[in-house]
Amino acid sequence: MSKKKKESFFWTSYSDLMTNLFFVMLMLFILAIALLHREVVKIGKERDATKEQLAKIEELERSIEHIDAQYFEYVDEYKRHTLKNVNVSFNTNSSKIDDISLEDRDKLLNAGRAIQEFLRKAQRNISQAEYMLIVEGQSSKDNYAYNYELSYARALALVKYWVANDITFDDLPCEIIISGSGQASKFRNLPDVGSNKSNQRFVIHIIPKPGVIEYQ
Repeated sequence: MSKKKKESFFWTSYSDLMTNLFFVMLMLFILAIALLHREVVKIGKERDATKEQLAKIEELERSIEHIDAQYFEYVDEYKRHTLKNVNVSFNTNSSKIDDISLEDRDKLLNAGRAIQEFLRKAQRNISQAEYMLIVEGQSSKDNYAYNYELSYARALALVKYWVANDITFDDLPCEIIISGSGQASKFRNLPDVGSNKSNQRFVIHIIPKPGVIEYQ
């Protein structure tokens, strides 16, 4: 093969190689732009979802202000609505609902119905409204070995009392949490000492629960 033909073959091959490299780099560039665009869109949707979540939280927090003020009040220190004007006090080492006076048991029934009515209104007026209803049993600070079990039984006694009187929340936007905090809760009557029997009780908290906001 002559020298001129060898040079012509070399430059032809070199040109083909550079053309192929150009197309490879072009495809990588297009792929990088596409991936970057997808990430930008994803970040934008996440930002919009966050805004929507914040708006939902604010809407739910405003809505709970309309719950019956006769039985519930907002406690700023704990950022929640809780039961008021009902004297709930059990006998020592007891979880019997009959320990509570008939008058206050009637108030507990009315409080349960007030929660039902509030949740029905929220269900009608607020899209995807969700709340947590926490019934928290407590005990006096007497270092009784079974205060957690006892306090849970007190909370459960209220829920069973409601159910026995046709007060349920199964079809409402509400998650019920029955808990027993023993003598460990921060939401307690003072002075928080063993002789203060007013902590032999349960408390009711209602907290907005923003739902999960999905984005495509």
